[in-house]
Amino acid sequence: MTLTRTQASAALPGWRYLLGRMQVAVRTNSFAAGLELVNAIGAVAEEQNHHPEIDLRYPLVHVAVSSHDVGGITERDVRFGEAVSKLIEERGLAVEHGRLTEVEIAIDAMDIPGVLPFWQAVTDYVPDGDDALVDPDRIGPSLWFQQMDEPRPQRNRIHLDITVAHDEAEQRRERALLAGGRLVSDESAPSFWVLADAEGNEACICTWQDRD
Repeated sequence: MTLTRTQASAALPGWRYLLGRMQVAVRTNSFAAGLELVNAIGAVAEEQNHHPEIDLRYPLVHVAVSSHDVGGITERDVRFGEAVSKLIEERGLAVEHGRLTEVEIAIDAMDIPGVLPFWQAVTDYVPDGDDALVDPDRIGPSLWFQQMDEPRPQRNRIHLDITVAHDEAEQRRERALLAGGRLVSDESAPSFWVLADAEGNEACICTWQDRD
């Protein structure tokens, strides 16, 4: 059974839900410690036959997991996440939810089927439903296409969606405002806040909340 965003977030309180995956960022303080953690996580993945996406950097390990066969979070992911949280705790490592960020490029279009193939060709991405493209290696930002009802030449038609941990969103928004941004709309908060830079280019700070 696929869990709702709320259920998944409650089931793994040490992790954060971002764009369909449970994620955790761990500060390891050394590359060797990060590699050792990755190897330990790999052993759990093989034991459970449930394999995450792992990014090893100095000095951070980023882990993301979901059940690809159902397109969401299941008890398999919860079981895996609990085992990984135990590994993190045993090593005395710090979790840094503020480091979790997913970037999406949102393109407003009148004719999504007419423009999506172009973007698929230039990015070499793969379809994710009828209105989105994703990097098959989950490295680059994804693209999604927002349906417009009428042409809008007076505003930028491409903006960034910045998805962060739900408890990081307000701090991220405030930093953007202090950096010269302005709040365009908070009507849909805490799902997302629409912000703009000094010249009107827009970005949304997004969370999973109020989306179930």
